[in-house]
Amino acid sequence: LWSPRSPWLLLAPLVSPTMPHGTSPPCSLCPEGAHRFQWIQNLVPEFGISSSHVKVLSSPTEFFELMKVGGERISFNPLWPAFLCPQVDCIDKALERALQASSPCSLRVSILLDFTRGSRGRQNSRTMLLPLLQRFPERVRVSLFHTPHLRGLLRLLVPERFNETIGLQHIKVYLFDGNVILSGANLSDSYFTNRQDRYVFLQDCPEVADFFTDLVEAVGDVSLQLQGDDSVRVLEGALHPYKGDRRAYCEAARRKVMGVIEGARARQLRLHAQTAHGPGERPPAPDTWIYPLVQMKPFGIRIDEAVTETLLTEPECGARLFLTTGYFNLTRAYMELVLGARADYRILLASPEVNGFFGARGVAGAIPAAYVYIERQFYRQVCNLGQEERVRLQEYRRSGWTFHAKVTGIEHPLSAKRRRCRVLGGDLVPALQRSTVHSPRISVLARTVTKVFTSGQGGEIEQLYGLSGAVTAATFEQPSRCVKLWVKLLTPLIKNFF
Repeated sequence: LWSPRSPWLLLAPLVSPTMPHGTSPPCSLCPEGAHRFQWIQNLVPEFGISSSHVKVLSSPTEFFELMKVGGERISFNPLWPAFLCPQVDCIDKALERALQASSPCSLRVSILLDFTRGSRGRQNSRTMLLPLLQRFPERVRVSLFHTPHLRGLLRLLVPERFNETIGLQHIKVYLFDGNVILSGANLSDSYFTNRQDRYVFLQDCPEVADFFTDLVEAVGDVSLQLQGDDSVRVLEGALHPYKGDRRAYCEAARRKVMGVIEGARARQLRLHAQTAHGPGERPPAPDTWIYPLVQMKPFGIRIDEAVTETLLTEPECGARLFLTTGYFNLTRAYMELVLGARADYRILLASPEVNGFFGARGVAGAIPAAYVYIERQFYRQVCNLGQEERVRLQEYRRSGWTFHAKVTGIEHPLSAKRRRCRVLGGDLVPALQRSTVHSPRISVLARTVTKVFTSGQGGEIEQLYGLSGAVTAATFEQPSRCVKLWVKLLTPLIKNFF
């Protein structure tokens, strides 16, 4: 499957140190291991698609048009209530058309939100969605995921503004019939105009859409269900996420989610066998393969973590690995991985001015300074180990913009040509402490043997790094990099939560 034209991609709507440390599987990014990708297929289902069905969205218009014409199902998981306003309007119109249709219409809408973020304030996601629930109770389902870690005295003491740091529903997948959108965040106008991010559209991929629908529904089944009077309840026979036994709840949730993963994997294996050995004319061979990577550590599911570790440790001496993140907060395990690796690392970070919290009021306004402090500590470790040439830091700087891009590239110096692995979207390989420890999320790994898949993404890494400057010791002498003492003292205590 490998050729000089075969990029690898990790898409997103896009995670503690106990990770598998056994013998790594054969390198799946080199010619000798390209045919041995079985190790990931043993973990998750494999979906073959055409690369012509993959595109990058340039505006939210197409997203909302898809929502308006939804025929059988609409499912989405927005993070912020402000984004719900246009979505609610589109859903209302689609459901109204379904009711007025001359022929029976089976349109169903499923919405998965985070309980803490969706319940914050008097006007919130719940209140925005109540009219839909009240008008279409048989067609609309709103599930509110509540982390099992926020319970008891902790739930009473942590202020509403900060309780999401204990755990946040971070799945960002949007489904419309057989279409899937993988997002790094919400699809609002600002995220397409002055925020560096990524939104990938998988068009007419029903098997992929079915899997994500089942997975989101499974998470919804172990979540609280919003009622028309703004109350919540669990499904009949389900365990409560924060009132009951935590271990029993997490085990039940794990079985639910893993049942979806294993069921889809078994179906795809049977389908592959039937396609390869069955009678009759074979369908066109796919040129791109999709692997959904699920990370739900509260439930003991760490597939994305295991796959990412392998992908990041495989690059050999002479390879170059590019990582980008708007919130640089490596876990200890991943920091040790980077510092002990053989490949050259180029890490692109957000300068304080393009951090999404820059200029915020109150404690939130100190978050950019906390990231500066974490960055400076890491830079000092790099220098103390004499690895300044192998591990280089750069900061994204663009006036009036915020930075949230999650693009990773790996270049392998095989033969006389460089082979590339590209990682896009999602929550960036599990480099965020909260994503590693607290937040259920889904990423997508895709491999392809055609250039068409990346035709709309040419030079993306080069463009991002072209808008950056190198980090040196002098960087931290600038007035904007001054970190107050209280931020230095507090950051080590709370870095696992942001």
